Amino acid sequence: MPREERARIVALMNREVVPAIGCTEPIAVALCTARAAETLGVRPERIDVRLSANILKNAMGVGIPGTGMIGLPIAVALGALVGRSEYRLEVLRDVTPEAVEQGRRYIDERRIAIALKEAIGEKLYIEVEVAAAGHSAAAVIAGGHTRFVSVTRDGETLLDRRTPSADAAGEEEVPLTFRRVWDFAMTAPAEELRFILETSRVNKAAAERSLAGEFGHCVGRTLRCDRERRVMGDSIFTRVLSYTSAACDARMAGAMIPVMSNSGSGNQGIAATLPVAVYAEETHASEERMIRALTLSHLTVIYIKQSLGRLSALCGCVAAATGSSCGVTYLMGGGYAEAAAAVKNMIANLTGMICDGAKPSCAMKLTSGVSTALLSAMMAMDGHCVTPVEGIIEEDVDKCIRNLTAIGRDGMNETDRLVLGIMTHKS
Repeated sequence: MPREERARIVALMNREVVPAIGCTEPIAVALCTARAAETLGVRPERIDVRLSANILKNAMGVGIPGTGMIGLPIAVALGALVGRSEYRLEVLRDVTPEAVEQGRRYIDERRIAIALKEAIGEKLYIEVEVAAAGHSAAAVIAGGHTRFVSVTRDGETLLDRRTPSADAAGEEEVPLTFRRVWDFAMTAPAEELRFILETSRVNKAAAERSLAGEFGHCVGRTLRCDRERRVMGDSIFTRVLSYTSAACDARMAGAMIPVMSNSGSGNQGIAATLPVAVYAEETHASEERMIRALTLSHLTVIYIKQSLGRLSALCGCVAAATGSSCGVTYLMGGGYAEAAAAVKNMIANLTGMICDGAKPSCAMKLTSGVSTALLSAMMAMDGHCVTPVEGIIEEDVDKCIRNLTAIGRDGMNETDRLVLGIMTHKS
C-alpha cells in the first residue's frame, strides 16, 4: 500500500480513536454548551438545549463523570460552568465537588431548558443557545460528537460548516472496504501503527480500576466470583468478558475514568480493544501481532460505522464486537478468508440488537457481543461460516456489511421512535 494512502488511513484512525471521559452523548452536549458559553464570554444566565432523538435517548440514563448524578441537566450545567471545549470529549475533566454543587444550584434555579429538536434528519444533532446581560451565543454540533458546524454571537456568524463548500475543506473522507482494512492492518509498518497500543493501556487500566470497585451492575466483577467460575471456569473466555464488561461498568456509572473511544463511542472503543488485548496477552502474542490485531479491530469498526452512521437503533456493540472478532481471528492464526467468515458469523447472529440508550446495563450487551465475537472467530477457524443461502448473508463480505448497516440505519428507524417513546413515557 502506498505511503500516502497509509497516511490517510492513519489520520482517519487518529480522528476516530480518541480519549473520552463519560458517555459521549451527554459529554458532546456538555462540549457544545462549553463552546457556546466560551463564545458568549460570560457565565450564561439562561441555556436552551435542543437535541435529536438519538442524542436524547443516549443521554437520559447514564452517569455523568465526577458528579454522582445521572442525565443531561448536570452535564449542561457543568459544560457552562467549568467545561473547556479544547478538551473535546474530555470536556469535563476539570470537574470538582465545588463545581458539582454550583451545577446543582444552576439546575435548581431553572436556568436550563432541554427539548427535542423537531423536523431534522440528522441523528446526531446538538444545538445550544446561551444568553446573559443582553447578549447571546449559540453552537451546533452535527454529524460527529465533536464536529461543530455552526457558532454565532449576537447574530454574527463565527463558524459555518453547514454548506457543502464549507465542509469540503474539513476532514477528508477515506473510503474503505474489508480487503483494504485487512491489507492496511497486515502490511503497514508496525512503527506507523504503534499508537494503537494506547487503546490497550487506557482501556485495560479502566477495567482494572472498575474491578477494584463497585460500579453499575458489576458485570465484570460478577464474572470473577466463585459461583460464576464454577459455572464458566477460569479461562481466556471469562477473562475477556470480565475485562470488557468491567470497563463499561465504570464508564456507564459515571466514573471519572478515561477510555479510548471509537467512532464517537467509548463502549465501541472498549469492545474493539479489550477482547483483542486480553486474548493477545493470554496467548503471549508478540507486540507486533497485538498491534496488527488491534489495528484490524478498530479499523473494521470505523469501516462499519462509515455506512451505519454515528447513532442508530442498532446497538454499537454489534459493530465493535465484529471488529474484535476479526482481531481475535487473526491472533488465532487466521487470514483474510477466516476474518471475513468471522464477520459473516457475527452479522448472522447479532443483527437487530436494539440500542435503548446509554446506561449501566450496556455492560451486559457488551458481554453478549464479545462472547459472540469469540464464538464467531472459533467457528471461522474451524472452517464454519454462515452461507449465502441463509438470511441476510451474501458471498461478498462487503455486501454483508452493507446489509447490516442498511438494517441499522434505515430499517430500524421505527424501532428507534418506539424505543424513545417507551423511554419518555414511563409511569
